[in-house]
Amino acid sequence: MKLRLPGRRDRAETTDAASADLTDQLVRAGGKGRPTPKRSEAQGRRTGPPPPPPTTRKEAYKRMRAQQAVRRAETRQGAARGDDSYLPARDRGPVRKLVRDIVDTRRNVGSFFLVIAGVALIGTIVPSIAVRSYASFLLFGFFLLLLADSVVLSRRIRRAVGEQFPDAKVRGLTWYGISRSTMIRRWRFPKPDVDPAATA
Repeated sequence: MKLRLPGRRDRAETTDAASADLTDQLVRAGGKGRPTPKRSEAQGRRTGPPPPPPTTRKEAYKRMRAQQAVRRAETRQGAARGDDSYLPARDRGPVRKLVRDIVDTRRNVGSFFLVIAGVALIGTIVPSIAVRSYASFLLFGFFLLLLADSVVLSRRIRRAVGEQFPDAKVRGLTWYGISRSTMIRRWRFPKPDVDPAATA
Protein backbone atom coordinates (compact mmCIF):
# COMPACT_ATOMS: atom_id res chain seq x y z
CA MET A 1 0.00 0.00 0.00
CA LYS A 2 1.31 3.41 -1.09
CA LEU A 3 1.22 6.29 1.32
CA ARG A 4 -0.13 9.53 -0.25
CA LEU A 5 0.69 12.81 1.41
CA PRO A 6 -2.05 15.42 1.77
CA GLY A 7 -2.15 17.98 -1.06
CA ARG A 8 -0.02 15.91 -3.46
CA ARG A 9 -1.13 13.85 -6.43
CA ASP A 10 0.37 10.77 -7.85
CA ARG A 11 2.57 11.40 -10.97
CA ALA A 12 0.45 9.07 -13.12
CA GLU A 13 -2.74 10.89 -12.16
CA THR A 14 -1.13 14.24 -12.94
CA THR A 15 0.03 13.02 -16.35
CA ASP A 16 -3.39 11.56 -17.15
CA ALA A 17 -5.15 14.79 -16.18
CA ALA A 18 -2.78 16.89 -18.30
CA SER A 19 -3.28 14.63 -21.30
CA ALA A 20 -7.06 14.81 -20.89
CA ASP A 21 -6.94 18.63 -20.72
CA LEU A 22 -4.75 18.84 -23.83
CA THR A 23 -7.04 16.49 -25.76
CA ASP A 24 -10.08 18.51 -24.74
CA GLN A 25 -8.42 21.74 -25.93
CA LEU A 26 -7.52 20.24 -29.28
CA VAL A 27 -11.03 18.94 -29.81
CA ARG A 28 -12.52 22.33 -29.02
CA ALA A 29 -10.01 24.09 -31.29
CA GLY A 30 -10.05 21.83 -34.33
CA GLY A 31 -13.19 19.82 -33.91
CA LYS A 32 -11.34 16.60 -34.90
CA GLY A 33 -8.55 16.34 -32.34
CA ARG A 34 -6.22 18.78 -34.19
CA PRO A 35 -5.93 22.55 -34.38
CA THR A 36 -7.74 24.29 -37.22
CA PRO A 37 -5.28 25.05 -40.05
CA LYS A 38 -4.86 28.60 -41.26
CA ARG A 39 -6.63 29.63 -44.47
CA SER A 40 -3.36 30.15 -46.32
CA GLU A 41 -2.15 26.70 -45.26
CA ALA A 42 -5.39 25.05 -46.36
CA GLN A 43 -5.27 26.79 -49.74
CA GLY A 44 -1.64 25.85 -50.14
CA ARG A 45 -2.48 22.18 -49.63
CA ARG A 46 -5.29 22.41 -52.19
CA THR A 47 -3.62 24.36 -54.96
CA GLY A 48 0.08 24.01 -54.21
CA PRO A 49 2.50 26.69 -53.09
CA PRO A 50 1.87 30.20 -54.41
CA PRO A 51 4.10 31.37 -57.26
CA PRO A 52 7.05 33.53 -56.33
CA PRO A 53 6.48 37.27 -56.56
CA PRO A 54 7.55 38.96 -59.79
CA THR A 55 11.04 40.38 -59.79
CA THR A 56 10.52 43.06 -62.43
CA ARG A 57 7.71 45.41 -63.44
CA LYS A 58 7.57 43.80 -66.86
CA GLU A 59 7.06 40.36 -65.35
CA ALA A 60 4.34 41.69 -63.02
CA TYR A 61 2.54 43.32 -65.94
CA LYS A 62 2.78 40.13 -68.01
CA ARG A 63 1.42 38.05 -65.15
CA MET A 64 -1.44 40.49 -64.60
CA ARG A 65 -2.36 40.35 -68.31
CA ALA A 66 -2.35 36.55 -68.22
CA GLN A 67 -4.67 36.51 -65.19
CA GLN A 68 -7.01 39.00 -66.86
CA ALA A 69 -7.11 36.87 -70.00
CA VAL A 70 -8.04 33.80 -67.96
CA ARG A 71 -10.82 35.69 -66.17
CA ARG A 72 -12.17 37.06 -69.46
CA ALA A 73 -12.20 33.58 -70.97
CA GLU A 74 -14.05 32.19 -67.95
CA THR A 75 -16.57 35.03 -68.09
CA ARG A 76 -17.14 34.58 -71.82
CA GLN A 77 -17.63 30.83 -71.51
CA GLY A 78 -19.94 31.19 -68.50
CA ALA A 79 -22.06 33.81 -70.24
CA ALA A 80 -22.26 31.75 -73.43
CA ARG A 81 -23.67 28.76 -71.56
CA GLY A 82 -26.18 30.96 -69.71
CA ASP A 83 -24.66 30.96 -66.23
CA ASP A 84 -26.40 33.77 -64.32
CA SER A 85 -23.27 34.66 -62.37
CA TYR A 86 -21.53 35.67 -65.62
CA LEU A 87 -24.46 37.20 -67.52
CA PRO A 88 -25.19 40.93 -67.74
CA ALA A 89 -28.19 42.20 -65.80
CA ARG A 90 -30.49 42.25 -68.85
CA ASP A 91 -30.06 38.48 -69.37
CA ARG A 92 -30.25 37.24 -65.79
CA GLY A 93 -33.04 35.35 -64.10
CA PRO A 94 -35.39 32.47 -64.89
CA VAL A 95 -37.90 34.76 -66.58
CA ARG A 96 -35.38 35.94 -69.17
CA LYS A 97 -34.28 32.34 -69.62
CA LEU A 98 -37.87 31.37 -70.38
CA VAL A 99 -38.15 34.14 -72.98
CA ARG A 100 -34.93 33.00 -74.65
CA ASP A 101 -36.20 29.43 -74.79
CA ILE A 102 -39.48 30.56 -76.34
CA VAL A 103 -37.60 32.43 -79.06
CA ASP A 104 -35.11 29.63 -79.64
CA THR A 105 -37.82 26.99 -80.12
CA ARG A 106 -39.49 28.92 -82.98
CA ARG A 107 -38.74 29.50 -86.62
CA ASN A 108 -38.74 33.28 -86.40
CA VAL A 109 -39.27 35.51 -89.40
CA GLY A 110 -36.86 37.99 -87.84
CA SER A 111 -34.00 35.50 -88.25
CA PHE A 112 -34.00 36.28 -92.00
CA PHE A 113 -33.81 40.03 -91.46
CA LEU A 114 -30.15 40.41 -92.39
CA VAL A 115 -30.52 38.24 -95.49
CA ILE A 116 -33.60 40.07 -96.79
CA ALA A 117 -32.16 43.46 -95.93
CA GLY A 118 -28.95 42.62 -97.80
CA VAL A 119 -30.84 41.45 -100.89
CA ALA A 120 -33.07 44.54 -100.84
CA LEU A 121 -30.07 46.82 -100.42
CA ILE A 122 -28.35 45.30 -103.43
CA GLY A 123 -31.57 45.61 -105.43
CA THR A 124 -31.92 49.30 -104.66
CA ILE A 125 -28.52 50.14 -106.19
CA VAL A 126 -29.15 48.25 -109.42
CA PRO A 127 -29.76 50.66 -112.33
CA SER A 128 -32.87 48.78 -113.44
CA ILE A 129 -36.06 50.47 -112.22
CA ALA A 130 -37.93 47.15 -112.23
CA VAL A 131 -35.34 45.48 -109.98
CA ARG A 132 -35.36 48.42 -107.62
CA SER A 133 -39.15 48.27 -107.43
CA TYR A 134 -39.09 44.52 -106.67
CA ALA A 135 -36.47 45.11 -103.98
CA SER A 136 -38.63 47.76 -102.36
CA PHE A 137 -41.71 45.50 -102.45
CA LEU A 138 -39.65 42.62 -101.02
CA LEU A 139 -38.46 44.73 -98.12
CA PHE A 140 -41.93 46.14 -97.47
CA GLY A 141 -43.54 42.69 -97.57
CA PHE A 142 -40.88 41.30 -95.23
CA PHE A 143 -41.54 44.04 -92.68
CA LEU A 144 -45.24 43.18 -92.73
CA LEU A 145 -44.43 39.52 -92.05
CA LEU A 146 -41.98 40.55 -89.34
CA LEU A 147 -44.63 42.70 -87.68
CA ALA A 148 -47.19 39.87 -87.72
CA ASP A 149 -44.67 37.35 -86.40
CA SER A 150 -43.60 39.74 -83.64
CA VAL A 151 -47.23 40.11 -82.51
CA VAL A 152 -47.59 36.31 -82.33
CA LEU A 153 -44.30 36.01 -80.44
CA SER A 154 -45.29 38.75 -77.99
CA ARG A 155 -48.55 37.01 -77.16
CA ARG A 156 -46.79 33.72 -76.63
CA ILE A 157 -44.23 35.33 -74.32
CA ARG A 158 -46.93 37.05 -72.28
CA ARG A 159 -48.96 33.87 -71.95
CA ALA A 160 -45.99 31.68 -70.94
CA VAL A 161 -44.64 34.20 -68.44
CA GLY A 162 -48.11 34.71 -66.95
CA GLU A 163 -48.53 30.96 -66.46
CA GLN A 164 -45.09 30.16 -65.02
CA PHE A 165 -44.24 33.46 -63.31
CA PRO A 166 -47.51 35.22 -62.48
CA ASP A 167 -45.78 37.84 -60.30
CA ALA A 168 -43.16 38.80 -62.90
CA LYS A 169 -43.30 42.10 -64.74
CA VAL A 170 -43.96 41.54 -68.43
CA ARG A 171 -42.85 45.03 -69.43
CA GLY A 172 -39.67 44.84 -71.49
CA LEU A 173 -39.80 41.07 -71.92
CA THR A 174 -41.57 41.15 -75.28
CA TRP A 175 -39.03 43.53 -76.77
CA TYR A 176 -36.26 41.38 -75.30
CA GLY A 177 -37.67 38.37 -77.12
CA ILE A 178 -38.32 40.24 -80.39
CA SER A 179 -34.80 41.65 -80.50
CA ARG A 180 -33.38 38.16 -79.95
CA SER A 181 -35.61 36.73 -82.69
CA THR A 182 -34.05 39.11 -85.25
CA MET A 183 -30.62 37.52 -84.75
CA ILE A 184 -29.33 34.54 -86.66
CA ARG A 185 -29.52 31.54 -84.38
CA ARG A 186 -25.78 30.87 -84.24
CA TRP A 187 -25.10 34.50 -83.37
CA ARG A 188 -27.44 34.65 -80.40
CA PHE A 189 -25.96 35.26 -76.99
CA PRO A 190 -26.32 33.50 -74.63
CA LYS A 191 -26.24 30.54 -76.96
CA PRO A 192 -29.49 28.57 -77.45
CA ASP A 193 -29.64 25.37 -75.41
CA VAL A 194 -32.96 24.07 -76.79
CA ASP A 195 -33.82 22.62 -80.17
CA PRO A 196 -36.00 24.60 -82.58
CA ALA A 197 -38.65 21.86 -82.51
CA ALA A 198 -38.82 21.73 -78.70
CA THR A 199 -41.74 23.05 -76.69
CA ALA A 200 -40.90 25.96 -74.41
